[in-house]
Amino acid sequence: QVQLVESGGGSVQAGGSLRLSCAASRSAYNRYCMAWFRQPLGKEREGVAYIDKSGSSTYAGSLKGRFTISKDNAKNTLYLQMNGLKPDDTAMYYCAAGNYCSNRWTLYNYWGQGTQVTVSS
Repeated sequence: QVQLVESGGGSVQAGGSLRLSCAASRSAYNRYCMAWFRQPLGKEREGVAYIDKSGSSTYAGSLKGRFTISKDNAKNTLYLQMNGLKPDDTAMYYCAAGNYCSNRWTLYNYWGQGTQVTVSS
């Protein structure tokens, strides 16, 4: 089992930045695909980005260029750097791990509890 714990969420003004972190209970980032998902209130969960076992990353739509996913295997930590935040980025953000890389949340095996990001105009 892999336990994941997100942190770094908060409330910011539009245009601001946040860096989310996801700490794993044990080394997992060289064995699993790691991903960030988000779920706005009342909406479906959507993929943000994922990074595969070799370190190659993929982003959803226009998020590429504003968001950056990275990992530090030695620290067992996944990161999501978010710049130029917009009100539409407001959501609960989750990190996930799985055997397959995908923007579909159903393919991931392990999930954190989520961290809230709120962006005001």
